[in-house]
Amino acid sequence: MKSYHLKKLGGLDGLSCQDAEGKAIGSNEVRVRMRAASLNYRDLLILLDMVPGGGTIADVVPLSDGAGEVLEVGSDVRDIAIGDRVVAVMLPRWVDGPPVQAYLTDALGGSLHGTLRQEAILSGDGVLRLPDHLSFEEGAALGCASVTAWSSLVGGRGLLPGQTVLVQGTGGVSLFALQYAKAAGATVIATTSSAAKAEQLRALGADAVVNYVEQPEWAGAVRALTGGTGVDRVVEVGGPGTIQQTIAASAIGGHISIVGFSGGADGVFSPLALLGNGLTLEGIVVGSRRNFVDSLRAMDSAKLRPVLDEVFAFDRAADAYRHMLERKHVGKVIVRID
Repeated sequence: MKSYHLKKLGGLDGLSCQDAEGKAIGSNEVRVRMRAASLNYRDLLILLDMVPGGGTIADVVPLSDGAGEVLEVGSDVRDIAIGDRVVAVMLPRWVDGPPVQAYLTDALGGSLHGTLRQEAILSGDGVLRLPDHLSFEEGAALGCASVTAWSSLVGGRGLLPGQTVLVQGTGGVSLFALQYAKAAGATVIATTSSAAKAEQLRALGADAVVNYVEQPEWAGAVRALTGGTGVDRVVEVGGPGTIQQTIAASAIGGHISIVGFSGGADGVFSPLALLGNGLTLEGIVVGSRRNFVDSLRAMDSAKLRPVLDEVFAFDRAADAYRHMLERKHVGKVIVRID
């Protein structure tokens, strides 16, 4: 079996494919024949050695998300059987409840070996059954982005039907949030940078789209679309670079889930903007296994399908990284593992 490793961090020249030695599984582990894996923004940060605080093990197998077929099951594993189609859980120790530092230290593709390999040994708590209507490639798109999107919508007081949600851009988290929010009966406003991406967002169900290139002060346009009241929830992927406008676009009592900093790490905002408006800011760190279970149940019930951008062959994993680095994708970038 072959596996990819990051022999060094800082660029694609550190990505190497090599033969992998077979190992025996433990009593609470499963052996999975990986069929597909996907990239997230986090994987680019790891590749470029830009993760705050580091924590990436030497010679790590990258990527946190993947899907495959169970080949072997440890004696203490329950509810998973040989032949099951499964998806990997990025944070296998975080089973339920609020985040705890100890749960976050073990993460696939960083402090644990990830999914970009033909065969993986994973924790028995680190896999979940893939919904029947999804392919391995679609299943590989689930995990980091889908669970982050789900956690962003169910946090705080939780999303209610009829509320308005703002999503930013066409990255994985934003598209999953759009799909989950529409399935829950919400109105969705999206921001994007081009007419072509706006059409794709509308095709996925966005009720309105604001082009932030044409309207740099897009908060006013978003508020206008809500009749001046603002949006109830925001899935904030821009971070410090967009947070001021996000606050300006939010309704009294609104909830802002901060999940990234794609708009840049520099920026400030005055806490006074929160006073008198009852706004809640919540930092999202992916989510627990329970969050993943609930998101899969929602996906299965509504028969949602992840948005896939492009699928690369296993021997073209470096090209998948390059495609992601160009930031021209809409949806998930997949590596098919054969």
